Amino acid sequence: MAKVDLSKMSTEERELHYLKLASLRSKRNEKISTALLVTPYILLFTTFIVVPIIVAWGLSLTHFDLIQAPKLTEPFGMFNYVMLITQDENFLKYVIPNTIKFAIIVGPGGYILSFVMAWMLSQIQAGPRKIISLALYTPSMVGGVFISVVWRTVFSGDVDGYLNAILLNSGMIDEAIQFLQSPDYLLNIMIFVSLWSSMGIGFLAMLAGLLNVDKTLYEAALVDGIKNRFQEIIYITIPQMKPQMLFGAVMAIVGAFNAGYIGVALSGANPTPQYSGQLIINHIDDFGFIRYEMGYAAAISVILLFVIAGFSTVAYALFGEKE
Repeated sequence: MAKVDLSKMSTEERELHYLKLASLRSKRNEKISTALLVTPYILLFTTFIVVPIIVAWGLSLTHFDLIQAPKLTEPFGMFNYVMLITQDENFLKYVIPNTIKFAIIVGPGGYILSFVMAWMLSQIQAGPRKIISLALYTPSMVGGVFISVVWRTVFSGDVDGYLNAILLNSGMIDEAIQFLQSPDYLLNIMIFVSLWSSMGIGFLAMLAGLLNVDKTLYEAALVDGIKNRFQEIIYITIPQMKPQMLFGAVMAIVGAFNAGYIGVALSGANPTPQYSGQLIINHIDDFGFIRYEMGYAAAISVILLFVIAGFSTVAYALFGEKE
């Protein structure tokens, strides 16, 4: 800033000049404070999100087996993607249909179930609500342990399995069914177990949102002609808790596409028997950590990233704040 001769200014001009300087200092300090607050977030986001995405995309263009250095594939590094959509028979025949079925049922199904249970809990007293909420949330915390210990016992393929024992004793079947090894049952069991454990952090966010909706809005709605609870939910509850609905939707999408461990935990193998429960995340683990084809696994990861980003964009369009 150019130097100013204060001696030639009147008292009012000097006061205005000092006020202008103070305003400039305040703005500069505000920018510095903002930068200091944002810098840790930018560093963490870059380190744990941006850099891994860039590395995954770079590896997807190469052949990499953890022994030799990554080597760019032809043509133009697109070999892995071409192989994925033209030559990977298991991916096209089993993984994609399984993932679509699983995601369509578990994603929206778990999301709707979470909202319904949260809404029902919001209608009861605080004491019972806390206990029931904890009971519903617990499976999402101990899901892996519970699947290994309990659900594998329930669906065990011998006479000691609870379900087989019930069916045999009731005369409904003549011999034990291999539920966890059969293509006819495994994916459906995975869906059932996933829905059972779908009351995760998104469920708690919805419950918090429901409990914080202004109750006077419901009273005003009654005056304006709202006739039943369904109309209250559509016209008041959901619009008032859009941030929690968006968060729950994103968590449901990520959870649906990241639940491949359930099939492996139930069947005890990756790939799952006859690829009957194989999801995209299992396919990534298969090629990345069993076959050590890291470049190909990275290509599948990039595809999965775009799929999740697409569904998240749809969720934001439905529940995000409109400008």
